[in-house]
Amino acid sequence: MVNCGLLTHKNEPVPLKSIVVDLQVKGHVATVSSTLQYVNEEERPLEAVFVFPMPAEAALCHFSAKIADKEIVAKVQEKEKAREEYDDAIASGDQAFLLEESDESADVFRLSVGSLPPAQSAAVTFVYVTELSVQADHALRFCLPAVLNPRYTPPGTGGGIVSEITSSSAGVPYSLSLTVHVSSPNPITKVESKCPLEPLMLLTADHTNAKVSLSAGHMFDRDVELFLYYQNAHQPTAIVEAGEPTAQPGTLMGDPVVMLSLYPEFPSALMSSVTSCGEFVFIMDRSGSMGCPMHNGSGAQTRIESARDTLLLLLKSLPLGCYFNIYGFGSHYESFFPKSVEYTQETMDQAVKRVKEMQSDMGGTEILQPLKHIYSQQCIPKQPRQVFMFTDGEVWNTKEVLSLVRTNAESHRCFSFGIGEGASTALITGMAQEGCGHAQFITGTDRMQPKVMQSLRYALQPAVVDISEEWAVPVGMSTTCLSPPINTIFQGQRALIYAQLKGEVRLLLFYHFPSDKKALRARVVELSVQAGVSSSHTAFIAIHKGSGEAVKGPLLRRRVPTRG
Repeated sequence: MVNCGLLTHKNEPVPLKSIVVDLQVKGHVATVSSTLQYVNEEERPLEAVFVFPMPAEAALCHFSAKIADKEIVAKVQEKEKAREEYDDAIASGDQAFLLEESDESADVFRLSVGSLPPAQSAAVTFVYVTELSVQADHALRFCLPAVLNPRYTPPGTGGGIVSEITSSSAGVPYSLSLTVHVSSPNPITKVESKCPLEPLMLLTADHTNAKVSLSAGHMFDRDVELFLYYQNAHQPTAIVEAGEPTAQPGTLMGDPVVMLSLYPEFPSALMSSVTSCGEFVFIMDRSGSMGCPMHNGSGAQTRIESARDTLLLLLKSLPLGCYFNIYGFGSHYESFFPKSVEYTQETMDQAVKRVKEMQSDMGGTEILQPLKHIYSQQCIPKQPRQVFMFTDGEVWNTKEVLSLVRTNAESHRCFSFGIGEGASTALITGMAQEGCGHAQFITGTDRMQPKVMQSLRYALQPAVVDISEEWAVPVGMSTTCLSPPINTIFQGQRALIYAQLKGEVRLLLFYHFPSDKKALRARVVELSVQAGVSSSHTAFIAIHKGSGEAVKGPLLRRRVPTRG
């Protein structure tokens, strides 16, 4: 067969033609709708597999496919059942679409487009909702990830979906169109990006609604970062969303839900107790992938160079009298000192010299062993342990790493830095959440210093624990908090709280959360299917019945490259 159409570097046809993204921002939350246009330009039925990144904290809430003039809305099913239905459908010649989260990492998804006949086109649309992170300069950051770096998998271990990630040396053969609509209780002052943007359009006189787009012809070969700026960003705001008209009142889908945005300011007496001590443990990823450039633009630093600069800035900013140590890891690990040493001019000079010599020469990305060693070390009395992790996040066992951090959360706080485009959001944000710290993503030099100093300020703040919240609502109303418990909070750091607003309560509902893992898994599947939101145990499945003849012989399989 003669190949035709757009080709990969392996001379294989690629059926993905374009991606169209509509971004709706309301305050601090974004709803992202992405439509992917596929065409089978081959002479045989085709199965296209597209492994792509998604923010780990995102909730996938809609998936549909449009073939000719017929739209098929996917349903959520238990993952194994969805896979079986998908395989049966394409074997029967039906067109089928399967969207599932990786078992290993919550920020990797696989979209399978099955049994597309020759010359047939299909458009698939998925929608997810995600919170926007707050930067050191108070901007809200949205990142549309294009880069999906290959995840290191040690020999002899199964990699699942993450093992399917491959790096493309050529540019991706599809383009991106992105339109952003922003609405906020506070006036919008500007929107910035490293990618070329059309001029910002303010749609209302009070500047609370705006629209902006990527310039035409943008090739989706690097992450798209947007920074949104609001006036009076530190003012508390509340946004209420009405319940579904067709849903039963008193249920999650039927009642209104409120999102409250707070920037807590603690009493000056409390903040005057900010510590100038602590044990600072820095962990530097020195795996081979850290030698890659930060991004695909010209003149980019390597990841190890950026990580060194970040670590040096932190190292030179530590308070005298604290303790510190520095670890490097890859396939093995090593430390500068046998145990943490007091921070003096002499020890700082020694460490600075060695940091400048650090290279990406230690093999694979095996992060568990240095963490286990650090957690096994006895804490220094009256020196709270603060762990700082610098990595591109190219690991295959994210969930195992997060479990280890969670188990040891009482002995330390974890501050993580994702280095370079494509850093795993599941690993970076997950480590900070489980370790009651803060996550930062370093994608260039322009915003590095304020991010570094913000994390250091947080690390020097006293821990705020036993956090509770009270709602003052009218008589006859009540609230049910939907947010997970706030385990840690910092001065000036935004906190988002979600609650279900209920009318007069006539029925008390008691939920028993079983400790049995099978029962808990069944409950997650049940809620996921009811709400139409994907989870680690479910997948979206869409089937176009009667769309073709049974497949004779194997389908062609084509992987759509993501930029690595």
